[in-house]
Amino acid sequence: MAANAPALTFFALFLPFIAAVLAPVLTRLLGDRAAWVLALAPALAFAHFCTFLPEIAAGEVVTGGYAWAPSFNLSFSWFLDGLSLTFALLITGIGTLIVLYSGGYMKGHEGQGRFMAFILAFMGAMLGLVVSDSFLMLFVYWELTSITSFLLIGFDHEREAARRAALQALVITGGGGLCLLAGLVFLWNITGVTQLSLLVHLGDGLRQSPFYLATLLLVLAGAFTKSAQFPFHFWLPNAMEAPTPVSAYLHSATMVKAGVYLLMRLNPVMGQTPAWVILLPFFGGITLIAGTFLAVRQTDLKLMLAYTTMASLGLLVMLTGFGSAHAVEAAVLYLVAHSLFKGALFMVTGTVDHEAGSRDVTKLGGLRAAMPVTFGAALLAALSMGGLPLFFGFLAKEEIYAALAAGNPRAVFFTGLAVIGNALMFAIAFAVALKPFLGPDVETPKHAHEGPVTLWLGPVVLSVLGLAAALFSGVAHRYISSPMASAITAQKIVIDISTMPHLGVPLLLSVVTVILGALAFWRLTDLRAFMVRAVESLGPGPDRGFDHFVSGLVRLSGVVTRLVQPGRLEIYITATFILLAVTLLVPPFVFGELPAMPRWPEQLLVQEAAFFAIAVIGLVAVLRAKDRLTAIVSLGIQGFAVAVIFLLFGAPDLSFTQFMVETLSVVILALVMTRLRLSPRDHRPLGQSLFDGTIAVACGLGFTLLLLKSTEAPFDTLLTDFFNAYSKTVAHGANVVNVIIVDFRGTDTLGEIAVVMVTGLAVLALIRVRAGKKVADDKMETRR
Repeated sequence: MAANAPALTFFALFLPFIAAVLAPVLTRLLGDRAAWVLALAPALAFAHFCTFLPEIAAGEVVTGGYAWAPSFNLSFSWFLDGLSLTFALLITGIGTLIVLYSGGYMKGHEGQGRFMAFILAFMGAMLGLVVSDSFLMLFVYWELTSITSFLLIGFDHEREAARRAALQALVITGGGGLCLLAGLVFLWNITGVTQLSLLVHLGDGLRQSPFYLATLLLVLAGAFTKSAQFPFHFWLPNAMEAPTPVSAYLHSATMVKAGVYLLMRLNPVMGQTPAWVILLPFFGGITLIAGTFLAVRQTDLKLMLAYTTMASLGLLVMLTGFGSAHAVEAAVLYLVAHSLFKGALFMVTGTVDHEAGSRDVTKLGGLRAAMPVTFGAALLAALSMGGLPLFFGFLAKEEIYAALAAGNPRAVFFTGLAVIGNALMFAIAFAVALKPFLGPDVETPKHAHEGPVTLWLGPVVLSVLGLAAALFSGVAHRYISSPMASAITAQKIVIDISTMPHLGVPLLLSVVTVILGALAFWRLTDLRAFMVRAVESLGPGPDRGFDHFVSGLVRLSGVVTRLVQPGRLEIYITATFILLAVTLLVPPFVFGELPAMPRWPEQLLVQEAAFFAIAVIGLVAVLRAKDRLTAIVSLGIQGFAVAVIFLLFGAPDLSFTQFMVETLSVVILALVMTRLRLSPRDHRPLGQSLFDGTIAVACGLGFTLLLLKSTEAPFDTLLTDFFNAYSKTVAHGANVVNVIIVDFRGTDTLGEIAVVMVTGLAVLALIRVRAGKKVADDKMETRR
């Protein structure tokens, strides 16, 4: 790496965030032309990451970063290999086209600047996630994608459906993020490392750990929620409430693949175990079939694509779970192909909706003449999604069947799932690409016409790339596919599949897939009606279950709040002191750590005995006081007696502090009591008094035992020697106690001052509230 590469990489990682900050201002100044300026940020980041292609293709890895908290082994660091670099190029490359597309799609919208800021911030979060080396950096960016996704899904916040979808996505992915955090903590404790670049070499130790299964389940919870795997799949289709640029970017090419990225990243250290090869294919296979079946049921173009995205993610998880070299190669090829054709088809759908005014496939037709460029892009993308020759999707499908096809029952089962899933995705692809454009003209809500260049540029580029990557597959494999597969398996893999069909089982299965897909496309209306009836017969699904879960959670929180927060200070204080007494008394008795009883001094000076007696008299006065004001003053007697005892035992500084605290406490409490007119004494039943007294005695006994036990230990003079040695030389103060409070413990003292200040403000507010109430009462009496 060049000497300045770390600085340039750091800058490239923050370019989207810088653009996000500038987006509202630039949009206000330049209007929709601001998109061309803002697109420079991801474009420059894309160009920077392209410079690493030769190095990564040669088998090298690129690491860098800066120490964040070295004492905790925390750093802001990145790790670029074939896997992370491919994701970085997809995020920045497709992101550039999405920013331009957003400029055309959101033209004239009053929130265009805000939208641009959100999508660029998400881009930065996703980019940081895939290049993160540090566990902490990975988690921070992981959660940041959830937050920015929430803002994008709920962009049209005036609609209840958008707000619900945003909240649902945040709850599910945020909950998964917490599970991931726990999984990362497990990884840290098991392996002792906090960097992914080091973790990939510690697979044997991790897989043999007794905590492996717990770690795997936590990681899978994070990955499955993020990548919409069954049973957490339902948030993804609902997220289509977001504007189409969001759907094209977050929920096809980037965010939903974050979970897949995590599984691929951890494959070398967590893969090839019975739990891995059972759980991933099982849940991935269910998600694949459920997604394709539910896609057939839809008539909304975005929902059709959303459910096939869910199915594609299931296919990727299934392939990653198999973990063989061919399966990994298939997952790599399909991931890249899916990002290209699905991003293009989503943008085509948005263009149709924007220019024709509808996304309902049953109400569209004959748009080919009005939108020829969009139709061409849709057709190319559908050919790749359908897995037809000369397109990158064909290479992926061939490799999928090469990886899965075998003679054992397990292989036959999952191969069957792949064939059915791919056939139905074939039907959906051509339903999206052909039905709106072919056939007789249909009257649409808007007069259909070709969109501006910003709307068709993205679909054209992505669909053509799907063709070019297959035609020049050698170049694509050398710089993208092979390094990515090598990173996932932690061993060198060379992918050489080309567009030239090869006779064999994979080609035969491809032909079967095309035939079944064509039949499904031909009978799509009947198939849709059948799926509608089938889904309705199953009753409420997990989406409705989520609503019940949230409703139940709200009710439960209400019950718990009423139980533990009844609004009575007396209950809070009682509970606090009971817990304190239990904490202080239980351990000494349970673990046999009671201190030895101290000896009574042989000779007790008269003045010492007198002040001990004064303290006791003050205590009796407090208990016998007829009103609260008298009790407060009597309470000060004990404090002053203790202060004099400190003075007698040679601690004048502590004694002075005690005098000040007691004086201020008495004065402030007396002031408050006077202003609040709380002079009458509380009359409590005997049982309540005994209960409170027992708690008080228990707390006092607990502190007594704790102090006695502490004084039994040998006195450690380490801190004393340190403060004596450095108080004058470092802090330039002769009074050691003052130096400790002001200099060595300055932050702690500042915190104590802040607590006192906040308490004073609360007291002042309380006095004013009661004073205001008194004035209002007086006015009411006057009116009467």
